[in-house]
Amino acid sequence: MNDAKPLRDRVAVITGGSNGIGAAAVREIAMLGANVVIGYHSSEERARKLLETLPPADHAVARLELKDETSFAALADELGIRYGKLDILVNSAGFTRAIPHGDLDTLTDQLFEDILIANVCGPYSAVRALRPLLRASGDAVVINVSSISGFTASGSNVAYCASKAALDNMTASLARVLGPEIRLLAVSPGAVATDFVPGRDRSALEAGAKATPLKRVIEPDDVAAAIVACITHLKASTGTRIVVDGGRHL
Repeated sequence: MNDAKPLRDRVAVITGGSNGIGAAAVREIAMLGANVVIGYHSSEERARKLLETLPPADHAVARLELKDETSFAALADELGIRYGKLDILVNSAGFTRAIPHGDLDTLTDQLFEDILIANVCGPYSAVRALRPLLRASGDAVVINVSSISGFTASGSNVAYCASKAALDNMTASLARVLGPEIRLLAVSPGAVATDFVPGRDRSALEAGAKATPLKRVIEPDDVAAAIVACITHLKASTGTRIVVDGGRHL
């Protein structure tokens, strides 16, 4: 890459950007020169602390509620005034709970619905509200952070697996109708070293990694690097998934 700042003057929104994969993506995208909006839900302090560590640019934070489509409409208004366009949308926010697949009593109808709303409806609401600004870019990309659970049916719970399968399908559907101005890709990690799944510690990740071909724990920076590759290099790709799991699905 000849330009040390290939995303200079680009505008990026990262939902779930204050922690885990989202925060790693924020750092990587900002380092490449973009103006980054850190989307957060409950931890404004954490988002602002991350903001302070980024290289100088026109960065911002925004509170987003995945269950409330009006929060994305408000974001669209703010982005339109401040930037006039949106080049990159990373849908990293999500929700799950660790529930054995056979425990249908604990996975209630309400919890199932909450997971679907957060992991599927949230990204859809973001794309729907921000579509005019993405089109204004002329070369926009949406990265949906999915999971290998979407095609392996193995993950933190049945609803989570179903939600990621739906997100993959939606990514393909929207890629077909929103091109050529907007590309959509899903980045699908396996187990990642974050606190996303309550109760999953480092030792469990290391034990699981031993059974994979690459025998390494997947870090947030690994997923962020794949997100960046989708933005900067995979210009001829849309509607497909990029798997980042050390070969766990094999």
